[in-house]
Amino acid sequence: MLVREEIELAKAEVTEKVTKLLKGIVVGISAGIFVVVGLLFLLHGFAWLAWDVLPVNRNEIFWGFFFVAGLLFLLGGLAGYLAARFLREGAPPKPEMAIDEAQKIKRTFKRGKG
Repeated sequence: MLVREEIELAKAEVTEKVTKLLKGIVVGISAGIFVVVGLLFLLHGFAWLAWDVLPVNRNEIFWGFFFVAGLLFLLGGLAGYLAARFLREGAPPKPEMAIDEAQKIKRTFKRGKG
């Protein structure tokens, strides 16, 4: 009975860790899609808008594109940071509470025999 409870506890802990890892992976993939695909639809328009708003020479169109690229790098860095944070919370998937409980039980039985 006690062993079954420990196994269930270990399963629950591993499931929790794997869930956190999957959340990190999903957020990382979402961030990649956001940065690579989602912004592509707006990049060209934002670059032209930035060029129109920025106080630059009217013949230097490239400044609008540089401005938009800088914003994209910032968003990509933020998304990468969040993904790394989620992945760090879930790794490694080890049932720490179950191991601690098993060690307590082992110590208790050793004291009872001695």
